[in-house]
Amino acid sequence: MTSPAGGSESRALVHLASRIQQRASRSWTVMDICGGQTHTIVGSGLVPLLEPAIRFVHGPGCPVCVTDVDLIDHAHEIASERDVTLACLGDVMRMRGSSGNFYDARAKGHSVKVVGSPLDALALASVEPPRRVVYFAIGFETTAPATALAIRLARRRNIHNFSVLSAHVLVAPAIDHLLARELCQVDGLLGPGHACSVTGLSALDKVGRDHRKPIVIAGFSPSDLCIAIMTLTEAMETWETGASNAYDRVVKSEGNPAARALIEEVFEPATRTWFGIGPIARSGLNIRDSYAAHDASKGPWTRTRRSDKVPSETHCGEVLSGARLPRQCPWFGTTCTPQTPLGAPMTSAEGACAAYFTARTPTPEGKTHAP
Repeated sequence: MTSPAGGSESRALVHLASRIQQRASRSWTVMDICGGQTHTIVGSGLVPLLEPAIRFVHGPGCPVCVTDVDLIDHAHEIASERDVTLACLGDVMRMRGSSGNFYDARAKGHSVKVVGSPLDALALASVEPPRRVVYFAIGFETTAPATALAIRLARRRNIHNFSVLSAHVLVAPAIDHLLARELCQVDGLLGPGHACSVTGLSALDKVGRDHRKPIVIAGFSPSDLCIAIMTLTEAMETWETGASNAYDRVVKSEGNPAARALIEEVFEPATRTWFGIGPIARSGLNIRDSYAAHDASKGPWTRTRRSDKVPSETHCGEVLSGARLPRQCPWFGTTCTPQTPLGAPMTSAEGACAAYFTARTPTPEGKTHAP
C-alpha cells in the first residue's frame, strides 16, 4: 500500500476519511466507473483509509477492456488488407483478439500505426492516397467527439481514403444494465468525470433514480475522490437517489452541448457487445448512414459472422461488472500478469486488474499483497 499523499494533502485526506468513517452507519459498497479513478483509489492508499465504512468494487471503466473480441478481430481483418493502414491509439496495440494483439499483426507485416488522435489518422490519410487509412476508434463519450469531427472533416475535405471502425461505447446504458443484474450489489456509484463533462448529468441521473441509487460525479485525484465519497456517503445514509456533481470545476450539469451535437450528427446509438458482459442495448455508437462512406464496418469490410475462436475470459466479466475483485481471481498475479495477461482487465494499463497488480507491495515474508 502506498501513502495517499504527502504533507498537508495527506492530513486533509486523513481528515476527510475520518469524517466518512464517522458518518457511515454501516459498511457501504461503492462502485467506481472509470479506470483512472480505479488506479487512484487502489494506488493512493484510499482502500485501507476508508475501510470498513467504504468497500470498493469496480465497474467497466476502461473502453479497451470492454471491447468485444469479435470487433477486435474485425479490425485485424481490415489490417490484413494490402492497401490498408490501420491507425489506433497506443493503448489499443495490446488488445487481444482470437489471433493475438496488434503488435502480432504488425509482426506479420500488416500496416498498423499508432497515432495520437483521430485527427492524426485523418492527416495520415491525406498524405497516403491511394492507400486507405482506417482508424480503430475506442473510447467512451470523452473521445467520441474527436472521432466525429475527423469523420465530418473527411467528408468536407473529400478525403475518400479515410474511414473509421467504431468501437465507441456509452456509460449510462452500461451502468443501467449492470444495476439490473442480481450479481451487482452496490449501494452507490462514483460517476466518471471526463465522460460527464461531455454528457452532463441527466442520463446518469435517470439511471440512479430508476435503480434507487445515488451517483456522484467525481474527479480523479485522491482529494477529488474523497470529497465525492463524502458526498456519496451522505446520500447513501439519507437514501437519496439520482446524480449529483462533486466535480463542478470541470463538469457542468448540461455537459458540453457542442460536443453532444457533433456526436449526434455523426453517430447513432446501437446495441454493442461488451467483453465479459454481453450485448447491451443502445450502448454503442455506430456511424450514421449519412456518413457511410467513412464507415469501415460497411461496404467491402462488412462483417457477417462472429469469431468462432474466443480467448478464455477467466473471471473478467465478474471483475468488469463489480461482482469480483481482481485479487479474488485465482489467476491474479500468478498466471495472469501485465506481461502474461489472460484477459482484458490485465491487458489494458487502465484495467482494474492492472491497477491492483501495480499497487502490490512486498510483505516482510517476501510475498505480495494486493490492496
